[in-house]
Amino acid sequence: QVQLRESGGGLVQAGGSLRLSCAASGRYVSNVVMGWFRQAPGKERDLVAAIFRSPVRTYYPDSVKGRFTISRDNAKNTVYLQMNSLKPEDTAVYYCAARESISGLITPNYDYWGQGTQVTVSA
Repeated sequence: QVQLRESGGGLVQAGGSLRLSCAASGRYVSNVVMGWFRQAPGKERDLVAAIFRSPVRTYYPDSVKGRFTISRDNAKNTVYLQMNSLKPEDTAVYYCAARESISGLITPNYDYWGQGTQVTVSA
């Protein structure tokens, strides 16, 4: 069983930055695929970043590429999402998730989920 706990959400002005953290227990973050998803009201839950394997590999969709950076601290068993140049359209609940398989990592079919943290970007 993997437990995930997000933190770091909040309210920020457009152009600002936030860093989200996801503390994991039950499995090492270096041994699973870790993803950050977001879901805005009335919209689907979409992947915004994933990190997997050693040496590290990452994935970003075009919507956040160059603005968001996912990283992990193996010693703290924590994954981070650094979000820069935030836009109002980045407003959503952000979820940390974990899965065993790399195949299909861009889909929401993850095995474990955190409770989510709200990110609000004002214009």
